[in-house]
Amino acid sequence: MFTGLVEEVGTVREVSPQGGGETRLRIEGPLVASDAGLGDSIAVNGVCLTVVDLPGEGTFVVEAVPETLSRTTVGVLVPGSTVNLERALRADARLGGHFVQGHVDGVGKLLARTDGGRWQDLTFQLPLSLSPLVAEKGSIAVSGVSLTVTKVTRESFSVSLIPATLESTTLCDLSEGDLVNLEVDVLARYMARLLETGSAGNRSR
Repeated sequence: MFTGLVEEVGTVREVSPQGGGETRLRIEGPLVASDAGLGDSIAVNGVCLTVVDLPGEGTFVVEAVPETLSRTTVGVLVPGSTVNLERALRADARLGGHFVQGHVDGVGKLLARTDGGRWQDLTFQLPLSLSPLVAEKGSIAVSGVSLTVTKVTRESFSVSLIPATLESTTLCDLSEGDLVNLEVDVLARYMARLLETGSAGNRSR
């Protein structure tokens, strides 16, 4: 479990395809790697990945299986790519963002960005399957960053980035057409499932 509050922007140093379709990534992130242990979970651009090696020099290695590569933007990362990093939430820590599982629901695309001076408004394409799960003033994780939805339509949603977010995440570097990982609020996900199963149950009677 994570909060969507990025602790550090890291850099992908190596991308190594493995047999069976898996890919290993060595990522430089001195803060995140400082107390990491084998088997720990780290959110990389909002994707929960497991640490499989700690080679030192402020780096850690994670492995992505074909399922992850096909459903997220991890598969397009190359050496030199910057990524948002967050360690798993401690039970005694403050929850400053919202509950983020690191289980990406879909991939969106940046459609437009508007410069407001010290802040920026970003509009992203929204997969139709996720449209019912995104609400104005609700929470959404964009590449691992907890954000508040300012506007939503059937096919897009918008967020506003304050200076702190622009300075401490990779979202400041996005260009129109760039892809991002999207994770809807877990409460919306479960509510949709309850409504779905409830409707199915009523039809069977």
